[in-house]
Amino acid sequence: MKKLIIASLFLMAACKEEKNKEAVIQHHPLPKETAAAENKPNESEEAKKWLEKSIKNYFQEDLRSLDKEMQKITTKDYYEYKTDAMNVDMDVDGSLTLKEFQNKWKNSFDVRKAGVNSGFLISGQDWTEIKISKCKQVFESVPLLKSEPVVFMFDVVLSDKKLNSEYPVEIEVIKENNSFLIADVLEKE
Repeated sequence: MKKLIIASLFLMAACKEEKNKEAVIQHHPLPKETAAAENKPNESEEAKKWLEKSIKNYFQEDLRSLDKEMQKITTKDYYEYKTDAMNVDMDVDGSLTLKEFQNKWKNSFDVRKAGVNSGFLISGQDWTEIKISKCKQVFESVPLLKSEPVVFMFDVVLSDKKLNSEYPVEIEVIKENNSFLIADVLEKE
């Protein structure tokens, strides 16, 4: 009988404590940063417009300026990663073997979709006129910490009608310090 009474007391105390926790949770509104992030529907549209404009500007740039233009629109890490990917097994200073490239970047990027030995944004070496056939947002993250960037993922198809070529990619864009940058390009097969 004593065991039953003691068990009942523990059960009542646990229920009361749980009820108090619910009351605390219900009476505290979301922090202002979280609520503000949820109230920015235009941010994804801004990211899309920025991406489309950046791609257009990149492919209109003089061939000698493409590297500089790529640096302007990508994160430092992605620029270094893609530069390594383009130069795998090439006879240039700093060139890595495929295995060295994979080992170096496997913890930061999906090296299977790097576009090894192919150009930035498209796998073709030559092009005439690259246009965006499709640019659709497929994902947006809301950062938990103020120091984390907002991440947007876009499903993009770049086309060169004259060469009858299409280049499907997924492009990750981040917003950090009120500016957008390409953080990754995943080449589709």
